[in-house]
Amino acid sequence: MGQNLALNIAEKGFPISVYNRTTSKVDETVERAKREGNLPLYGFHDPESFVNSIQKPRVIVMLVKAGAPVDDTIKTLSAYMEKGDCIIDGGNEWYENTERRQKAMLEKGLLYLGMGVSGGEEGARNGPSMMPGGSFEVYKYIEDILLKVAAQVPDSGPCVTYIGEGGSGNFVKMVHNGIEYGDMQLIAEAYDVLKSVGKLSNEELHKVFTEWNKGELLSFLVEITADIFGIKDDKGEGYLVDKVLDKTGMKGTGKWTVQQAADLSIAAPTIASSLDARFLSGLKEERVQAAEVFKSGGFSDILSEQVVDKEKLIDDVRKALYASKICSYAQGMNLIRAKSVEKGWGLKLGELARIWKGGCIIRAVFLDRIKKAYDRNPELSNLLVDPEFAKEIIERQTAWRRVVCLAVSSGVSTPGMSSSLAYFDSYRRERLPANLVQAQRDYFGAHTYERTDMEGSFHTEWFKIARQSKY
Repeated sequence: MGQNLALNIAEKGFPISVYNRTTSKVDETVERAKREGNLPLYGFHDPESFVNSIQKPRVIVMLVKAGAPVDDTIKTLSAYMEKGDCIIDGGNEWYENTERRQKAMLEKGLLYLGMGVSGGEEGARNGPSMMPGGSFEVYKYIEDILLKVAAQVPDSGPCVTYIGEGGSGNFVKMVHNGIEYGDMQLIAEAYDVLKSVGKLSNEELHKVFTEWNKGELLSFLVEITADIFGIKDDKGEGYLVDKVLDKTGMKGTGKWTVQQAADLSIAAPTIASSLDARFLSGLKEERVQAAEVFKSGGFSDILSEQVVDKEKLIDDVRKALYASKICSYAQGMNLIRAKSVEKGWGLKLGELARIWKGGCIIRAVFLDRIKKAYDRNPELSNLLVDPEFAKEIIERQTAWRRVVCLAVSSGVSTPGMSSSLAYFDSYRRERLPANLVQAQRDYFGAHTYERTDMEGSFHTEWFKIARQSKY
């Protein structure tokens, strides 16, 4: 990814120096620059000559693994840097590490920026979405480069903006990845229902997702999903997707997102369920054993007994997927806003939706709707209550419920869609059963409660009253 970003920068006409501890990677990058148009890219095999080759004030962008490797790289490079030089971390770093490094660099007279970069290798080469946060002075140094290197969206502009102070850039990228987890899980569930219950073939799935990518679900993830269903196995019979082991990896940003949601008391059940689904996918051997245990209980026969109208199911799943996505994005945006308030970052949610419209993994036509929602009301409490989104959910909720009920009755797990629906149903209800939970807390722990009919905090000796009524 670092190599591709360097080539992207050079292709835009900005001379760039590159360095890596592994000299073969430096040479490979230089060769690629020659092949791809004699781009102004220059390789260096030692950190001192690399740093000295850069025009002052120097700006160095790092793309290395988060954590200790970043600290090690900073230590190596900063030994040759001078006051006023800048370091930008373009990796998926924990935002508090970025804030710690900003303070440490400032003591040395160096400036620091944490910049989330989304789009994978392809995006880095042809135009990513970038989320820089930290020193505004550093951002202004490289703004002209970033504006040209970023993905370009017609009528919307470059997919980059100064996010805010501190670790805001890394935090926003982290939540972006959390939303990505939810998005991927919801698409996987749509696939599972269509394949397991609807008995759609890979050819049919390819056609369905290709068609979906022309409408409200138009997005990078739906597009690549359609592509995946069309790829045959080059090492055997059938389609490659069926040969991929059902164990999902992760690098930590989804877990961080859920942890932050808990710390900030923000409900993010769709994102959390996607993380749980990845954890469960890792228990492959246990799941194989469990499948054998429950086979005798008739669980393997449930799916074979289902008879569905394929066309109706496809339409229902499309609507359920769209409605669930609204909930997932709403949760992510609420988390970003809560952190922004806590840290005083002043983040603009509509602007974040704008820079996610191109280049990044969650890019989708859907994001333009989100931007407009926040343009209409910057203080919008939740995407669910935006008039346009509320109307769409109302129109789709019957299909949404049908899909979840069908999945449950068929023994097919849809944690993302189910938790999204539960989130919606909880949020839209004026009164929840939380009154009973609070009464229970007061009963066993004297935590007190508030009343609906008068002001104040109350405590009742529930145990004593209950015992007296029994005798």
